Amino acid sequence: MDTQLVVLGGGPGGYAAAFMAADLGLEVALVDLEPRLGGVCLLRGCIPSKALLHVAKGMAEARHLADWGVSFPQPAIDLAAMRARKEKVIATLSGGLAQLSKRRSVRLVRARAVFEDSQTLKLESAGQALSDERLRFGHCILATGSGPTRLAALELPSPRVMDSTSALELPDVPESLLVVGGGYIGLEMGTVYAALGSRVSVVEMTDGLLPGVDRDLVKPLHKRLEKEFDAIWLNTKVVALADKKDSIEVTLDGQIEERVRRFSRVLVAVGRRPNSGGLGLEKTKAEIDPRGFVVVDRRQRSADPHLFAIGDVAGEPMLAHKAAHEGKVAAEAIAGDASAEFDPRAIPAVVFTDPEIAWAGLTQTEAEKQSRRVEVAQFPWAASGRAQAVGRIEGLTKWIIDPESQRVVGCGIVGAGAGELIAEAVMAIELGAQVQDVAEAIHPHPTLSETLGFAAEVHLGTATDVYRPKTRKETKA
Repeated sequence: MDTQLVVLGGGPGGYAAAFMAADLGLEVALVDLEPRLGGVCLLRGCIPSKALLHVAKGMAEARHLADWGVSFPQPAIDLAAMRARKEKVIATLSGGLAQLSKRRSVRLVRARAVFEDSQTLKLESAGQALSDERLRFGHCILATGSGPTRLAALELPSPRVMDSTSALELPDVPESLLVVGGGYIGLEMGTVYAALGSRVSVVEMTDGLLPGVDRDLVKPLHKRLEKEFDAIWLNTKVVALADKKDSIEVTLDGQIEERVRRFSRVLVAVGRRPNSGGLGLEKTKAEIDPRGFVVVDRRQRSADPHLFAIGDVAGEPMLAHKAAHEGKVAAEAIAGDASAEFDPRAIPAVVFTDPEIAWAGLTQTEAEKQSRRVEVAQFPWAASGRAQAVGRIEGLTKWIIDPESQRVVGCGIVGAGAGELIAEAVMAIELGAQVQDVAEAIHPHPTLSETLGFAAEVHLGTATDVYRPKTRKETKA
């Protein structure tokens, strides 16, 4: 088989690249071993996890109505129905992608692919070479994604030890669950299982949940999770796991009284690594950095002129929306668009816990590490009429502002619906808006979106919903 472009991987980056390239007139083959399009994000990641988090949110809101005098009986949980509904969401979206692929005449190849050289892939299916076992191409976009990081100390051949994929299958609602890792995957899945009735504990080896995220954004979430979870152990790590048939015995090392404890199940969520190994990339001119990422430029080109890379395999942040945009840039570059570059000012990130945390652009933590002077303007949601009305006053909205140009260069939000609110901040940062532009944009009342305008007013000293005369808080490491 021969094609102008082959895309290796059918996730958000891969199918976006394939569809864009086809729209630009290229002959495209999309190679993926999965029987359905969508990659990890759709099949075993972001979409099913957010579907389950929707269930958890609904249950939490039902409990919250008790403060308003409305009470419901304890929910009856039908795991089979929940699994079926989750699968329906996945099937609907994946089926839609298959139809889009067909309409664009993108050739789907269900196979595992390994590079023989810079313009040839060897194809295998279930370990057997295909009849048309080689695929020749002009260019290839590598979109192979990432997989869960595995630690030797935590490898245990027991169904009671789960990664994020097996946890999303909802095998049961364990009486107790230990989440190893206080990152976004562990906290999101811990939120789901806690809502369903598990006693959830989290162990994190650093001194705080969500390492790298601004501490003032994490604080409200940590406070809420202390009530929802059974325990949160920081500066603590798991040194051993043992299968006791009816439970997993866990040995912990840290400031903890009982070092040996038992849990019905253990979820290991200690990060992800790029899927760059075992692809035969050593037979190409592509360069791999020490962390396993394919080195690319702003046009997503690797050191091999025939090979481009996008998404998780091409570097952090490992986010589906970043992969999709990189995929479109790569397709445009291959189609001959000399202006195609991936050079965003802001890539939003969202942690879909309760409350949600979202940020975009420069963070306060990054500014401190870079010794960069910035001004920070915060607005507490306790002063928001909408937050008070819905009983979610724990939130916070803040802008990171360049002191010389007065442009907004970053934004952080913690609170209900933060993931939806961050889009305005992304637009403001991308357009190079000044903080006064945000303040003068009329936001609807009463909404949580007002807090973006109010935080800008705090910086300008014009806020009327809080008493805070004009004072500019600067941070410098």
